[in-house]
Amino acid sequence: MSSENWIALSPEPLDSASAAGFVSTPKAGGIAVFLGTTRAETSPGGLSLLALDYEAYAEMAGPQLADLARRARERWPVIKLVLLHRTGRVALGEPSVVIAVSTPHRAESFDACRWLIDMLKAEVAIWKKEVWDDGSGTWIHP
Repeated sequence: MSSENWIALSPEPLDSASAAGFVSTPKAGGIAVFLGTTRAETSPGGLSLLALDYEAYAEMAGPQLADLARRARERWPVIKLVLLHRTGRVALGEPSVVIAVSTPHRAESFDACRWLIDMLKAEVAIWKKEVWDDGSGTWIHP
């Protein structure tokens, strides 16, 4: 963690309040926070989702997350930024990703936050498996 970026992969639950606190600064006129959570759903075969399992190639995903932070800073006047992603099992209702961005104006923070989650899902070496109530699993392709 630097004074301007907090980027991490973690097997532990993510603390969204700490993320919001990290990006808070008197210089910011806008702070956007995004939580991607595990939602309850039913498979086409009628199975209930129990959890999501995340795997990451940390040696690749860490630098990819840092590159996203760098690219976001090139596009918007980001003051502080958080990119946190869970690994391992994430239960229903728990966040698997937390993104927080502070900028001088609100529109910039919204735009940067949305761009970061879209690019994270498209580019970062993190894989997701749905875990169903019968014990089966389905890997999700990005």
